[in-house]
Amino acid sequence: MSTDTTIKRAERRQHTATKATGWRRFTNEGNGREPFLTPRNRVLWYGFLGICLVVGAWGVITRITQGLQMTDLTSQMPWGAWVAFYIFFVGLSAGAFLLSSLVYVFGMYQFEKIGRAALLSAIVSMFVALAFIGMDLGRFDRALLTLVHFHYTSPLSWEVRFYVIYIVLLIAELVIALRLHKGIVKSATRAKKWLRILGTIGVPLAIIGVHGGTGTIFAVVKARAMWFGGLFPIIFVVSAMVSGTALLIAINYWQARGSGRRPDASLLQGLGTVLLAAALIDILLTFYEYIVPLLALETHDLGIVGIQATGPYAWTFWILQLGMGMVIPAIILLSPLRKKLGWIIAAAMMTVVGIIGVRFNIVVPPLIPPIIDGYPVNDYFPTINEWLLILFFLAGGALLYSLVSEWQPIHEPEEHELLDEHAEVTS
Repeated sequence: MSTDTTIKRAERRQHTATKATGWRRFTNEGNGREPFLTPRNRVLWYGFLGICLVVGAWGVITRITQGLQMTDLTSQMPWGAWVAFYIFFVGLSAGAFLLSSLVYVFGMYQFEKIGRAALLSAIVSMFVALAFIGMDLGRFDRALLTLVHFHYTSPLSWEVRFYVIYIVLLIAELVIALRLHKGIVKSATRAKKWLRILGTIGVPLAIIGVHGGTGTIFAVVKARAMWFGGLFPIIFVVSAMVSGTALLIAINYWQARGSGRRPDASLLQGLGTVLLAAALIDILLTFYEYIVPLLALETHDLGIVGIQATGPYAWTFWILQLGMGMVIPAIILLSPLRKKLGWIIAAAMMTVVGIIGVRFNIVVPPLIPPIIDGYPVNDYFPTINEWLLILFFLAGGALLYSLVSEWQPIHEPEEHELLDEHAEVTS
């Protein structure tokens, strides 16, 4: 970064702190802080999101007016892509939050720069997840009734309540983190203490209640092979850490590029190490997930494995789940390529896409075989309207994240980082 750029940035912050109106008052730049995006990139980004929202809106309208008949779902195939994206975003949320806990609970302040972004990612991901599962409900207007009725033996009853507590905790922690960053807390020590307390409560809540709980919803279904079992919730948690870390790497890198700043190579390399550790554990658990039914020669499990490996969804298993979601990123991060920032970003983005394949393979293939002998074999692939609705919610989540990041200093460097940057330039 040149000296002229640093001087102009300082002048801009001083000017906009007192003269900003309208949109610039809303943004970080308008408050005299670092902007979320440069003006040119802001137009491109919001223009792209606007197009996605307009195109995807047809899927939402069709769902509201036609119900679930606009999908490829049937009474024998009740879950599909929307449920896959629901558990994908729950995993992103839990993984992002667990990453924030490395900072606020375990004191790993080398990751402090992504603490607020991790909390916001966790919040937005939960909202997107709930939007997907809401659309999947036959009567989504009855969703709130889950808070009224409760049965202690139902994992779903517990899960709904865990979600509410978890979202409230995330919002509270983000508010404290933002106030601490802005320097408007009465006591920084007390604020950090509350962040540690809330994070400590949130860690078991995220692991056991949120994503482990989501895995439990699947794991207790005895009638479906490859779901029923005690390992399933743990696999959910580990893959959540994988996807959440990969998402934060991608967000941090592209936001830095979009705002005209230089990405923090040491931060991204450190996150790459965390991603590698989580990915290796995920590969190990996946190995045991498949080797046990193969060695046991369990008929129903072997049928599901056969559908995943050689059936119509084999490409999602070999290319997305194993290739992009596990093996290729692990090879990159284990090899000398990890020293190059571009390869770390490529590994992270492949991982995010690959985990979508993991979620699809969790939901769809086990529902293909008929649950009762004599019933027809099920078949499913998302319709164009299902994809349009997915596009709408993906763009909506990205828009919500972006607007909050414009409004609040989610990605703004700490003051000492700006001073270090200035010292580096002037030296």
